Amino acid sequence: MKKWISIGVILILIAGGSFWFYQSKKTAAPVEQEMMTTTVQKGDIKVQVSGSGSISSINSSDITSESEGIVDEVLVAVNDVVEEGDELLTFTDGSDPITAAHAGTITSLDIEDGSRVQLSQVVGHITDYKTLQTVISVDELDITSIKEGQAAEITADAFPDETFEGTVTAVSKEGTSTNGVSSFNVNVQLTDPKELLIGMSTEVTITTESKEAVLYVPIESVRVNGDEKYVIVQESNENSEATTQQVVETGINDDQNIEIVSGLTEGQLVQLAVTISSEGQGFRGGNSGQSFPGAEGGQNFPGGAQGFPNGDGGGQGFPGNTGRGNQ
Repeated sequence: MKKWISIGVILILIAGGSFWFYQSKKTAAPVEQEMMTTTVQKGDIKVQVSGSGSISSINSSDITSESEGIVDEVLVAVNDVVEEGDELLTFTDGSDPITAAHAGTITSLDIEDGSRVQLSQVVGHITDYKTLQTVISVDELDITSIKEGQAAEITADAFPDETFEGTVTAVSKEGTSTNGVSSFNVNVQLTDPKELLIGMSTEVTITTESKEAVLYVPIESVRVNGDEKYVIVQESNENSEATTQQVVETGINDDQNIEIVSGLTEGQLVQLAVTISSEGQGFRGGNSGQSFPGAEGGQNFPGGAQGFPNGDGGGQGFPGNTGRGNQ
């Protein structure tokens, strides 16, 4: 019996040792770094902020009496369309009639000829279905770049193949905090709402800054060393591929590319570092959560869980694109 127990123990030890050896070989798979290149390009860059909201009327208000008296005649009915200043009802004593505060449609009316109206009594409601807006919530990191008059593009779930134009008309000066993160309301008026209806869901993209015909490279190709930003320029010749570290001045950026103000010329090759395992599965590495300030407008490259590797001579890793930041 003892003999069989000893044999069983030996078999278990052999199986465990084999599993450990396999796992250690798998975990210790060598990692190598392959340098890929990209070309300095010339084109347009737009810095944009996005948010979701719903359609509402800019002008929607109660019809309220500013005097007390007996109604002589109700001049409108529910669903009537009126213009600003139109008379809605008159009084028997000749008091000033109640008029429409703005253009719109009479959506409710709780009064009739001969009724007595009290001061400040609400007798109906008027809604403007032609002048519409969408109100979106914008993160506190982006709100400082939003200004009245900026152009916006709006899409609606109900019209997936159509894009609507709009303009920022108001930016809230007070935010609301949820789980330690503050957000601010931004009102965007639609230029032509077409068939949009109040309550429909929307996605809004506001262009906060744009430049045309500028040099740019992918964000991941720019590295940081202290206060200095640089790229690795690759120069190919017949015998070898030499590289140089080139200091650059950056400008605005979107979520993919960054403007190069000085330091590079169109067509140059710059390196993109991609770390790959021996099994060929690649990923970008680096310091997590680092943020990279832009040169203009206080723009931040988003921090993230995975950043870009330090590269040659880099003191700090370049951030990944997972996390909060300007998009």
